[in-house]
Amino acid sequence: MDDVLPDGIRQPAVEVVEACGEWFVRVIEADQEITRSFELESFALAFAEGQRLRLGLDKVVRI
Repeated sequence: MDDVLPDGIRQPAVEVVEACGEWFVRVIEADQEITRSFELESFALAFAEGQRLRLGLDKVVRI
């Protein structure tokens, strides 16, 4: 989901994905990108929701 604005700044986003029994949350901001891993889906979703609120986004993207 790497949407880039005309000035080269990345569109903020929060993404959640499950892989090999682990949950990953990727938080994309204009100047950085972080990925956190969680053993429990509920923890990953809670973290993702908090980041969504912090960034003022409408939704968390599940991949």
